[in-house]
Amino acid sequence: MSRYTGPRLKVMRALGVDLPGLSRKTIADRPQPPGQHGAKQQRKSGFGLQLQEKQKLRFNYGLTERQMRRLMADARRSRGSAGDKLAELLERRLDNVVFRAGFAGSIPAARQLVNHKHVLVNGRAVDIPSFRVRVGDVVSIRPASRTLAVITASLADLALARPEWLAFDEAAFAVSVSHLPDVQDIPFPLEMQLVVEYYAQRL
Repeated sequence: MSRYTGPRLKVMRALGVDLPGLSRKTIADRPQPPGQHGAKQQRKSGFGLQLQEKQKLRFNYGLTERQMRRLMADARRSRGSAGDKLAELLERRLDNVVFRAGFAGSIPAARQLVNHKHVLVNGRAVDIPSFRVRVGDVVSIRPASRTLAVITASLADLALARPEWLAFDEAAFAVSVSHLPDVQDIPFPLEMQLVVEYYAQRL
């Protein structure tokens, strides 16, 4: 399954939640699901609730289903809670760090900055959006790219408040990873246990 490139607001309305990584828009004006019968209350089955929570993660972080399965498999192999580890792995992706640092207005925009080598990790260009940052890593914008309109506009009007696990250096156009994130750092309402249950029967 390829990465989703369709209407973003439609996805958020279907899931009933704002996904800041997907879009800066909000569903506040039209919170009901899209479609002719969207306003009608529809009860979801247990599977439907699990799928909905999983889709929130997949669309917010811009992943394919294959990538989600791979991350969940990694999370299950680690010690401790699989849900907490999955949240950590998602937040540690380089495209997400660029977004949470405020250098881009959404994760798709951050992914483009990474792909075009505008982003440095510890002073070296990294063009892999799925690159996992570690504690102590410094993620910065290449000096020649700091005047790009997309970056300056995003820094002037942050889509989200920066998480406390990232330390921002305004003068250096950089953030450093002070500690690893956890499930509390996911910036939208989520029942992580339902995501774990969804994949428990599929891995």
